[in-house]
Amino acid sequence: MTEIWPVVHAERRALVRDLADLPAQAWATPSLCPGWDVHDVLAHLVDDARTTRLGFVRRLVAAGFDFDRCNARGVARERRADPRDTLAAFRAVSARTTSAPAPPATRLVEAFVHGEDIRRPLALTRTCPAGPVAEALRHQLSTSTKIGGGRERAAGLRLVATDAALDAGAGPEVRGPVLALLLAVSGRPVGPEELAGPGVSALVR
Repeated sequence: MTEIWPVVHAERRALVRDLADLPAQAWATPSLCPGWDVHDVLAHLVDDARTTRLGFVRRLVAAGFDFDRCNARGVARERRADPRDTLAAFRAVSARTTSAPAPPATRLVEAFVHGEDIRRPLALTRTCPAGPVAEALRHQLSTSTKIGGGRERAAGLRLVATDAALDAGAGPEVRGPVLALLLAVSGRPVGPEELAGPGVSALVR
């Protein structure tokens, strides 16, 4: 975690900067997360940053062990009437190092994937550090989709990053930037020009 947290904190600060001058109407833009707009995703990131191990267990129990319900309650709890106040809350928690009881790499997944959930629909771009993104992708490849990973999506495929030291799996190849691979494995849409190879259709179907 001593290596992961500086990356997470940098990604949080970058997102704060990117959203600082967002027009009021843009906050209602649908994100890459089905059913959530960009304001909802930011509220989720506030909730995620505030989460402690014990607090997560208590909330999950209260939600009947339903992760979606637990997340929805967290969004409702942290979403302010004015999106600028939600952004201020995110800025205030951006240096926290608390986490749900999950593998450390999940913090990278949250930072990179949710950052793109917000940026891409708003036509915002960021060059994320390829090494940590590759670490997040390795975690997703080893984790079931049932608990937020992407192992089943990438089953039977070979993923090759063009900008990072990552060559994983066996089968029809999917080649592209490591961030695009991470998004696709995490169930997010990617542009048709981002990935190439005979396995693309199987990965993004």
